Amino acid sequence: MKNLISSAIANTISSFKKLSIERLFAAVLVGILVLVTNVNPVNAAQSDRPIGERIAEQQHQSSRESDRPKTTGEWNRQAREVEGEPGERLERIGEQSAEAFKQFGEGVTKSIQETARDVGSGVKETSPF
Repeated sequence: MKNLISSAIANTISSFKKLSIERLFAAVLVGILVLVTNVNPVNAAQSDRPIGERIAEQQHQSSRESDRPKTTGEWNRQAREVEGEPGERLERIGEQSAEAFKQFGEGVTKSIQETARDVGSGVKETSPF
């Protein structure tokens, strides 16, 4: 009788352990799917376009005022325009590099300001004073 009760308890405990592991695995799987899936009802029309087109559009939108090349094809086209003129090519590379660093710096500055603002508002929300 004692053996029967202890085996029933052991089976019940192992079932609960197995069930909790399965639930945990299911929850993790659902979480990964939710985080990885890109569902944006506002931009549903854009999701029909190939990713390459969307990335190219974002590259050109991020720096419309810039005339520096954004793709390898544009870079090669500009290089062919000044082929045989290394001084002109180096001058263009220098100008474009300076512009790229300027844009990078502006983006980093904006990101830092947004992060500082978010951290500040988070501190205000959690502060008891």
